[in-house]
Amino acid sequence: MNKISVLFVCMGNICRSPTAHGVFLDMVNKAELEDRIKVDSAGTHAYHVAEPPDPRAQEAALKRDVDLSGLRARKAVQNDFYEYDYVIAMDNSNFSSLLSMAPEGHEDKLKLFLEYAPHLDVTEVPDPYYGGRNGFERVLDLIEAASEGLLEDVKKHHNLNSTD
Repeated sequence: MNKISVLFVCMGNICRSPTAHGVFLDMVNKAELEDRIKVDSAGTHAYHVAEPPDPRAQEAALKRDVDLSGLRARKAVQNDFYEYDYVIAMDNSNFSSLLSMAPEGHEDKLKLFLEYAPHLDVTEVPDPYYGGRNGFERVLDLIEAASEGLLEDVKKHHNLNSTD
């Protein structure tokens, strides 16, 4: 049985996308779907390849019992569109970068993350890198809401139940 695969992408893969990776994986595990859903993250730029998530992102996530310490940054590549069922961009800029590398016929895999949380009336997860610690808390709030919506979407469209 093939796993449904989800890739979260931001610019450097040290703040937003690893946070989404960790939060969504935690939700997948709690739903007992880890054998059915694969989760990864990447960046559109290679600024931080092989580095762990930003310490502020790790600290904020750990306060919510999500451990990001084992994650390492990598750059998104065109092959990701063949490997992943969902390619999730954190903002419009990264969406555009990903769309330009998407192979023909795979563009429909690309979505803005906050499309899965329309009730928030916000379309982009803001980059907290140059802000204070509160920015990381705000990012976590947005990511948790969108992760719930994304997990429901994956379960609905792929007939996944934790009891299967």
